[in-house]
Amino acid sequence: MADYDNRLARGATTATDTIDQGLRAYMLRVYNYMIMGLAVTGLASAALYMLSVTNDASAAAAAIPGGLYLTKLGATLFLSPLRWVVLFSPIALALYLQVRISRMSVGGALMGFVIYAGMIGASVGTISMLAYTGTSIAQVFFITAASFGGLSLWGYTTRRDLTGMGSFLIMGAWGLFVAFLVNAFLHSAMIMWIGSVAGVGIFAGLTAYYTQTIKNMYYVGDDGTVAGRKAVLGALVLYISFVNLFMMLLNLMGNRR
Repeated sequence: MADYDNRLARGATTATDTIDQGLRAYMLRVYNYMIMGLAVTGLASAALYMLSVTNDASAAAAAIPGGLYLTKLGATLFLSPLRWVVLFSPIALALYLQVRISRMSVGGALMGFVIYAGMIGASVGTISMLAYTGTSIAQVFFITAASFGGLSLWGYTTRRDLTGMGSFLIMGAWGLFVAFLVNAFLHSAMIMWIGSVAGVGIFAGLTAYYTQTIKNMYYVGDDGTVAGRKAVLGALVLYISFVNLFMMLLNLMGNRR
């Protein structure tokens, strides 16, 4: 009887070890995808910035702060009505991915995420580089990375159920989006400041909530396709939280040109 109990205990330990190893591999895959997305965003931002900005006044289409000038491409993308397409097309793609990802192949979902990350870089990323100094962007990025890491770790390890908090924060994020959309026409510094302060709290909380949700989505019996889709979706929502937290902190702490 004792030998039978020992075999049961060893079997339970082996099953637990398998789940733990699978969960670690799954979470590592999520974070690797997210980091890849951030790298794509950075490269797209830098590439489009170089194409959009010039020091040559004779070849410029418009002047911007910092003694720089926009090329014709830059003026078309960021000063003409096309700028609204540049700004809002990534939002449409993100919503599409979240709705359709359960019916996409893993490769298709990952490609959609990479395209989305590139679009963010070509829009929000390049605009940030036009508005803020490179030094402040780098400083805020590292502050964001450290904050994100701590918040994600807490979301992964806490035993507290964050579902109620997450639902409230998601509603707050949509309210914040509407406020910033209205402020695009009002140009109120006060709304921008209040929204950025609120945004830091909202996306800090969402980082922890999404991490816990992604962890709870893991199921040891998932096949490769289902697990891959979950990993891409997890990377997408964490990427969105990171980028928004970065933008809120940049609004508050960044040095403008």
